[in-house]
Amino acid sequence: MGTPRTAAPRGFVCTCGFHASRPFGRCPQCGEWGSLQPRSASGAGGAAARAVPLSEVRGGEAPRLVTGWGELDRVLGGGLVPGSLVLLGGEPGIGKSTLLLQLMARLAARGTVLYASGEESLEQLALRAARLRITEPGLHALAEPRLEAVLAEATRARPSVLAVDSVQTLLLEEGSPGSPGAVREATARLLAHAKSGAAPLVLVGHVTKEGALAGPKTLEHLVDVVLLFEGEASSSYRVLRATKNRFGSTRELGVFEMRGEGLVEVPNPSALFLAERAAGASGSAVAACLEGSRPILVEVQALTAPASGPPRRAVLGVDPYRVALLLAVCARRAGVDVLGSDVFVNVAGGVRLSEPAADLAVVAAIASSASGRAVDPRAVCFGEVGLAGEVRASGAADLRLAEAGKLGFRRCVLPAACCKEARAAGGLELVAVKDVRGALSALLSVR
Repeated sequence: MGTPRTAAPRGFVCTCGFHASRPFGRCPQCGEWGSLQPRSASGAGGAAARAVPLSEVRGGEAPRLVTGWGELDRVLGGGLVPGSLVLLGGEPGIGKSTLLLQLMARLAARGTVLYASGEESLEQLALRAARLRITEPGLHALAEPRLEAVLAEATRARPSVLAVDSVQTLLLEEGSPGSPGAVREATARLLAHAKSGAAPLVLVGHVTKEGALAGPKTLEHLVDVVLLFEGEASSSYRVLRATKNRFGSTRELGVFEMRGEGLVEVPNPSALFLAERAAGASGSAVAACLEGSRPILVEVQALTAPASGPPRRAVLGVDPYRVALLLAVCARRAGVDVLGSDVFVNVAGGVRLSEPAADLAVVAAIASSASGRAVDPRAVCFGEVGLAGEVRASGAADLRLAEAGKLGFRRCVLPAACCKEARAAGGLELVAVKDVRGALSALLSVR
């Protein structure tokens, strides 16, 4: 048997603890020249790493830096975790910088924070802060696109939170800003800085509608939390959701309204999304959905029209493939054949529904539009629809019913299997159904 080969050094490490995948002349963290050395196989400190039984590792709830912004804390899982890297993504102009500046202003009331911008000058930041009525002295700003300068200032100032806007504008000593390689390298250095200093770091990243070049999809594997800030350009409402969260759920939802003085949280999204509902109009149904631990009532709209050529499908807010499945179920199991018609489905308010419990509302809206009969305006519904036309159970029925009761609804059409779990009906009349035919019969018969 030959002599085992020693593993080749992997990466580089500075005396200050900064790690890098390749060498630099000057350490981005401490600023020393020539201090980055190859990391030995035994580790940076010379002592070999040893495995330990996982049962002996003491776990615990990570301490959180609560922002005091209820909608944001809900999505984060309770606040910012020290040493974490949070990526805030969204289309240009959606309001990411406004959200970030308001967040940093809230945190500045409890300590020094640093807002580094590569897109705006200090004068532009000051104008935006004045518009948002931000006057906290603990909020420090830096207009600097060079990553090395940003890290050097963050190392010197040691803020409690560091914000960088945006990763696409960061300049490295080598490479051009905005390229996938430069974006990944910049994020890796920022991640190393966050882990070494135990201060949360919030990084802004722009994406296109297609999630193209240098968007969050490029960086998801590097960061701890990915937040997406979404909304329609014509609407003042914005939705914040987490697509990745190592410290909490990815199903929570935060709703904000963009006003002249900045973003304002919306504590009751259900009332907001239903405020402009045209009660009694055909093609409209109210779905009782659940986003994380929060019940939300939304209006699902559908419109069917005779096709002048190949049937068209346009879907916003729900999975288009699931809508295609439900159209087939309507035709074969419920006697509502619209496969040859143009079908348009929309969730009002710009909300995106991901849970199957919205199936029944989609079917009801389509059947209502096709028949010209309105869904009972005092009724809500929820339930997953299977290919056999059965209505399957959905969880947290009591939370959905309680939310519907608070908003004044009187009836709820729900899966029969959920009736046993619906302990708090909120004063609603419960109509248990087993298939889509029974559900449509209950929903389309206005009392």
